Amino acid sequence: MKKHLLLAASGLALCASAANAEMNFNRIASFATPGNMAEGEDHARPTSAEIIGASEDGMTLVYSDSPLGVIGLIDITDPKNPVAKGNIDMGGEPTSVTVIGNTAFVSVNTSESYVKPSGKLVSVNLADGSITGTCDLGGQPDSTAHSDAGDLVVIAIENERDEDLGDGRVGQMPAGFMVTVGVNDEALVCDSLKNIDVTGLAEIAPEDPEPEFVDINSLGEIAVTMQENNHIVIINANGEVIGDFSAGSVDLTNIDTKDERAALTFDQSQPGRLREPDGLQWLDDSHLMIANEGDMDGGSRSVTVFHKDGTMVFESGADFEHPIIQAGHYPDKRSDAKGVEPEGMEVATFGDTTYAFILGERASTVSVYDVTDAANPVFKQLLPSGIAPEGAIAIPERNLFATANEADLIEDGGVRAHVMLYELQDAPAQYPTLTSEGMDELTGWGAISGMVADEDGMIYAVNDSFYGYQPTIFKIDPTSKPAKIVDAIRVVRANGDAAQKLDMEGITLDGKGGFWVASEGRTDRVTPHAIYNVNAKGEIKKEIGLPAELLNVETRFGFEGITKVGDTLWMPVQREWKDDAKHSVKLVAYNLETEEWGAVSYPLATPDTGWVGLSDLAAHGDYFYVIERDNQIGANAKIKKIYRIPASEMVPAPLGSELPVVSKEEVRDLIPDLKSFGGYVVDKVEGLAITKDGEIFVSTDNDGVDDSSGETFFWSIGKM
Repeated sequence: MKKHLLLAASGLALCASAANAEMNFNRIASFATPGNMAEGEDHARPTSAEIIGASEDGMTLVYSDSPLGVIGLIDITDPKNPVAKGNIDMGGEPTSVTVIGNTAFVSVNTSESYVKPSGKLVSVNLADGSITGTCDLGGQPDSTAHSDAGDLVVIAIENERDEDLGDGRVGQMPAGFMVTVGVNDEALVCDSLKNIDVTGLAEIAPEDPEPEFVDINSLGEIAVTMQENNHIVIINANGEVIGDFSAGSVDLTNIDTKDERAALTFDQSQPGRLREPDGLQWLDDSHLMIANEGDMDGGSRSVTVFHKDGTMVFESGADFEHPIIQAGHYPDKRSDAKGVEPEGMEVATFGDTTYAFILGERASTVSVYDVTDAANPVFKQLLPSGIAPEGAIAIPERNLFATANEADLIEDGGVRAHVMLYELQDAPAQYPTLTSEGMDELTGWGAISGMVADEDGMIYAVNDSFYGYQPTIFKIDPTSKPAKIVDAIRVVRANGDAAQKLDMEGITLDGKGGFWVASEGRTDRVTPHAIYNVNAKGEIKKEIGLPAELLNVETRFGFEGITKVGDTLWMPVQREWKDDAKHSVKLVAYNLETEEWGAVSYPLATPDTGWVGLSDLAAHGDYFYVIERDNQIGANAKIKKIYRIPASEMVPAPLGSELPVVSKEEVRDLIPDLKSFGGYVVDKVEGLAITKDGEIFVSTDNDGVDDSSGETFFWSIGKM
């Protein structure tokens, strides 16, 4: 599935770059898998992009789509503008795909049940979509790979277990095995099919091997992981087992193992954690790398390099997670399981550098390592991917790399499954845009909401209730590239305990070295609508609840920001409350001296789908600036804008009276900005800060990497 060598043109292009060039992979495009459905099909059906391959000329991508039972094709002649080429029915559930020349070889699961597994290998001409051959595999297939010579396809026949039986453990019959099938001029030679027995090798359930991921080196040697068995097997070109060894275990330290805490605390450990590898790739003819996702008993959250004789030469341990944590992609709700879950992999050589791309399934990331020295991998950069990346393919002759991301959240109104493309460029890394790298303590973060700029140009941001046991004010240096979190101020009550029952959505300076924080209430969760005065140490010094006039008409969609002008605090309400006219919301005022409440009315845009509301508010000069956005994501997103309101119109009327309606003027449509990051348009633009000299910074909320890609975009739109 990988291409190790560059074509001459690509090699010349890379060599032409200066020796000190800053080469980085940057995302350049994304493709939503529903785009491959034909006209008239039900586009609301779930789709997926799981395992991905590329034609020999690198102009066509092909991916397996299990929910639809198809493979999807994408024309990437112009990689920045991928074009749908349609779906091809596989007559079953495609589990993997590998490409030789212009022919895709697709493993297809046709099993009647767990105890009656079956499958087939199908060859497909990518030029016209025709099926050119089919071989019966005799079991349920998982991954596939092909030899460098293009004369052999190897398939892992997993015959996976029923996780509802026997406490979900191996062994369960029938046992898995390996299959090789010969290929002649891209045509399947089914008569050459060979079954390879891998029973009796592993210490764990030797009678029931479950081959998972397979790869072939240039010597024709096959390496395969048996994930549940925590074992690796080496098979020669003749189909003979020539080596096998346990994947072993790792003593993990400095990890988070408690998801129920709604806090990121990396001070726990897991001794003797079984690796249980999923993805596997040869780095050269002697070394292989595994991605230790885990399944039954383990998951060491790491990557490991073994010599093919079973000698371990590199183990990342928990270090694999650290750049992911620092970039805000750590999936806290998976802490008690397997953390970021490294799963799929790809290895390829670009110029003189061999890279390993390791997919973090739960973090929705790609960790890029320089593995030119196989025994000493060096982390290079972290890339954002779609939700739950499953497969990857490198096209080094075009300086390209692509991921297939399997999660489709259509049933929950979320984003669709995507294929994403990246290019190796002589340019700075575009992502991450915000990081805690460089802090003295490993600091995780996420769900960034409201922001405010200080006089010195530093920006303060709050996290929301996703981290209810760890409410935090983050200090950000926006002059760094990426912007850097330089301090994390934990918000606490008088007794020093974390201030629970907060949903911090807005922050502003109090003029005395501390802050005012707006908390969006939710009555059904006993979280009050309130504003809080917090000192520089994070201690809550004062709480101001809402008056009866507001509480009597409140809904769960409360304050989404806060700013201070003179003695008055202003808080935008996200959506209509019970007494608001349709498509209008309050900007609520509270005078700190007189303790009087008031409000003005703000007119919202009328959405075609879903709802529109406000997300943050900042005052600067003669205007108040507000983020107005819809709750739509991807292609459905239409309204992500900054508007300004004349300060002269911000004259509050008493609550309960007829409120004056302010005017608004569009300052910036943020959708082009969001598209410039190469992915889909995210829904939650939630942070707005304006520096003393008028530079505007914007940020997005990543929902704590829960049903989210985890991407946070923090950027400047320049000065007003």
